[in-house]
Amino acid sequence: MKTILIINGHPDKESFNYALSNAYIKGAGKTGATILQINIADLNFNPNLEFGYRKRMELEPDLSVAIEKIKKADHIVWVFPMWWYGYPAIMKGFIDRIFLPGITYQPIEGKALPEKLLKGKSARLIITADTPKWYDFLIMKSPAINQFKNGTLKFCGVNPVRTTYIASIKNSSLNFRTRWLQKVTFLGERLK
Repeated sequence: MKTILIINGHPDKESFNYALSNAYIKGAGKTGATILQINIADLNFNPNLEFGYRKRMELEPDLSVAIEKIKKADHIVWVFPMWWYGYPAIMKGFIDRIFLPGITYQPIEGKALPEKLLKGKSARLIITADTPKWYDFLIMKSPAINQFKNGTLKFCGVNPVRTTYIASIKNSSLNFRTRWLQKVTFLGERLK
């Protein structure tokens, strides 16, 4: 049976992102899969990679637990808002602190690309935004998706990485949100 990890990158527990996370969990719960969860806002850690890659920072206990959950997961669902064509600072800090050499990838001397330590895992990005999808894609070239999907997850071996883009959230109707909660519940039922 699959192990599914849902990671919520929104700092506000009253956000629509939490409702989306819960909808996915509700759907996945019907499959018999093992469900793990990380709400980044609940973790106690320094999001600043203080020394870059020059010197390793000691991992806080919450980050060590998060790394173990990522290693156990077959499929990782990331739920987060797109802000300024990126993701929230707390999520960026989480990624900076745990996507490290020896944990998610391993540099190979003399080679441009590393050994990918997260091979065999798949992912789903569930992104909320106020920017219309066509504008993000045609005008902005989807920077948040490209950075995270290709520059982080695929770089470390996670593949395939599928994306669900939900917009526009600002001033959206109850009907719009209810339909998206149903769609995300269905994704959970299919473990996609």
